[in-house]
Amino acid sequence: MASETIQETKSKPDLTPRSWLQHRNTILALLLAVLTLAVYNPVVHNEFINIDDNGYLVDNAHVHAGLHWTTVKWAFTTYTCENWHPLTWVSHALDWQLFGTHAAGHHYMSVLFHVINVVLLFWLLQSATGFPWRSLIVAALFAVHPVNVESVVWAAERKNVLSMMFFLLAMLAYNEYAERPSLRRYGLVAALFACGLMAKPQVVTFPFVLLLWDYWPLHRFGPISESPQNSRFARASFHRLVLEKLPLLLLSAADSLLTMQAQHNAVRTTAVGFPVSVRLENAAVAYMRYVGHAFWPFNLSPAYPHPFDTIPLRQIVAAAIFLTLVTALVLASRKRYLVVGWFWFIGILVPMIGLVQVGDQAMADRYAYIPFIALFWMATWAFAEVGLRRRISSRWLAIPACVGIVGSAVLTHRQIAYWHDSETLWKYALQVTPRNFMAHTYYGALLTLENRHEEAIEQYRAAEQLRSYPLDQVGLFADYELRHGHFEDALRQAQQVVTGQTNPKARELAFRDLGVANTKLGKFAEAQKDYQSALQIDPKDSYAYTGLGLVAFHENGFKDAAVYFSRAVAIEPDDLGYFLLGTALAKDGHTSEAAQAFAQARKISPNMYDVAQRASAYAGIEFAEPSESAGN
Repeated sequence: MASETIQETKSKPDLTPRSWLQHRNTILALLLAVLTLAVYNPVVHNEFINIDDNGYLVDNAHVHAGLHWTTVKWAFTTYTCENWHPLTWVSHALDWQLFGTHAAGHHYMSVLFHVINVVLLFWLLQSATGFPWRSLIVAALFAVHPVNVESVVWAAERKNVLSMMFFLLAMLAYNEYAERPSLRRYGLVAALFACGLMAKPQVVTFPFVLLLWDYWPLHRFGPISESPQNSRFARASFHRLVLEKLPLLLLSAADSLLTMQAQHNAVRTTAVGFPVSVRLENAAVAYMRYVGHAFWPFNLSPAYPHPFDTIPLRQIVAAAIFLTLVTALVLASRKRYLVVGWFWFIGILVPMIGLVQVGDQAMADRYAYIPFIALFWMATWAFAEVGLRRRISSRWLAIPACVGIVGSAVLTHRQIAYWHDSETLWKYALQVTPRNFMAHTYYGALLTLENRHEEAIEQYRAAEQLRSYPLDQVGLFADYELRHGHFEDALRQAQQVVTGQTNPKARELAFRDLGVANTKLGKFAEAQKDYQSALQIDPKDSYAYTGLGLVAFHENGFKDAAVYFSRAVAIEPDDLGYFLLGTALAKDGHTSEAAQAFAQARKISPNMYDVAQRASAYAGIEFAEPSESAGN
C-alpha cells in the first residue's frame, strides 16, 4: 500500500504494463473468491429455518412448481410475504427445480451470489479509485465479516445478495457511462437498477448513491483543481448531474409505491405503539449500534426486538452526540472518501432504519449488507493514509489488515454454525439477547410444530412476560389451537381479535380461523358466515373461498363447492386448490373437468398422494389420491 500515493488529486502515470495489471487484478479477484468459498463452505450442512424460509420456500407451492411461465407470471403479480420482488421468486423457483428440498443447494447458491458480489466490489473500487490493494482489503472484509452471515446463509434472504449483485453491476455500468456518456450506456444502468429493485427494494437509494459516487471517487463535479489530473470521467455541473438521475428517481418512486402497497399490513404505525419520537430515538441508537457491530461484531443476533419507549435516555443522548460528532469530523476533514463513505452508510440505511416501522425489529444485520461497505473503505483509506504520512512500510501496514480479515473469518465461521437449524439459532439468540420476545416466540412456534407442546407453552409464556401480545398477534395462538384440535379455544381467541381489533388484515385472518374452527365443530352455518365476513374485507381472499367450498363439500353441495374452489384457484392457483376442485367436480359427475383440474394439480405438485394427505388433514375429510387416468 505504500506505493499508492496519498494525494488522490495528483496521481502519477502508471508505467506498469497493462497486461500485467489485468493479470494481477484477476489473480486478486480469484483469491477473494477462494477465501469466501472457504469460509462459507460449512453452510452446506445447514437446514432451512422457521422464519420466512417456510413462506419463501418450504411451503410455497408456486416455488415448488419450478421455473415455468405460470410461476414467472405469479412472481410479477404477487405480494406474497409482503414484498414485490419478482426476480427473487424466480431465483427461488429455479433453485427448487434444481435442488428440491435439499437445503444445501439453496444455501450454496446464495454463497455463490455472495462470491460474485465480493469480486464485483473489488472490481468496482479498484477501477474507480485506482487503488487495488486498498480495494482488496475492503472486498475481503466484506467477504468474511460476520454481520453478513445473516444475508448469505439465511435462504429467505436470497433477495439481499441478489439485489446487491445488480446494485454493483449497475455501479460498474455507471462507471462506464461516466467515462463516455451515451444513451445506450445509461439505459444499461437503468436496466440493472430496475433488476436490483425487482430483487429487493433495499437499493431504492441508488440515484442518491450515484451523486455521492460522482463526488468521490469519480470527481465529476467541483473545482477542476480538486479532480485527479488524469481523471477519465466526464465532468458536468451539479445541476446536470441531478437531472441525469431523474429517470432513476422515477424508478425508485415506482418501486417505493409497490413496496408500500405490499407492506401495507406489516407497517407498524403510531396506533400500535410506535410514535414518531420512539422511531427517531430507536433510529439514532440503531445507527450507533450498527457502527459498533462493524468494528466489534460479537453477540450478533438473528432478532433484535424493538424496545418501544424503554430506551434509556443516556443511550439516546450518547447516540445523538456520536452521530453529530462523527458527521462534524467527517465534514471538517474535507476528505472526500470520508464524506462519501459516511453519507453512503447513513443514507442507504434510511429506508431500513425504522422511520417507517415494518415488523417488530429494532435493527437487523441483513440491513447492513450494502451500507457497511462504506465503513470498510473509510477505515481502510484512513489507515493507509496515516501509514503513508508516517512512512510506515506496506509490510507493517498489511499485518493489522490481515489480522482483521482473519479474525472476521473466524467469527464468521462460528456464526454460520449458529444458523445450522432453527433450534440452534433461537437458543443462541436467547443466549446473546436473553430478554428476546421474538426469539421466544419463534422458538415456541418451532416446538409447536415438533409436538413438544409443554416446552412450547414455556416459550410462549416467557414471551408474554416480556411483552403482552397485541391483538393482531393473538391470532397466532388461535392458529396454534387449531393445529392441535382445541377448536373451542381457537374460537375464543379469534373472536377476541374480531371484537377488539380494527386492523382489516388481522380481522380477516381471525374470521378465517373462526371459519376453520366452526367447520371442524360441524357448525357449518356459522362457518359460512365467518368466511363471507372475511370476503367482505378482502374479496380476493382465496383461503375464504376454499373454506366456503369445504363447507359446501361437507353438506354434499358439490356443485357449489366446485364454484367456490374454482374462484379460489383463479385468485391463487395451487396444488391443493386444484385437487379440491377436481374432487368436487368428480363428485358432481363432471369427470372431464375433474381430470383437467387434477392435471393442473399435478403440474404444480406431481406427488398427488402428499396433496391428498394435506387435503384430508385440512378439510377433516378422507380424500383419496386420484388415479393417473384422472389427470390425463
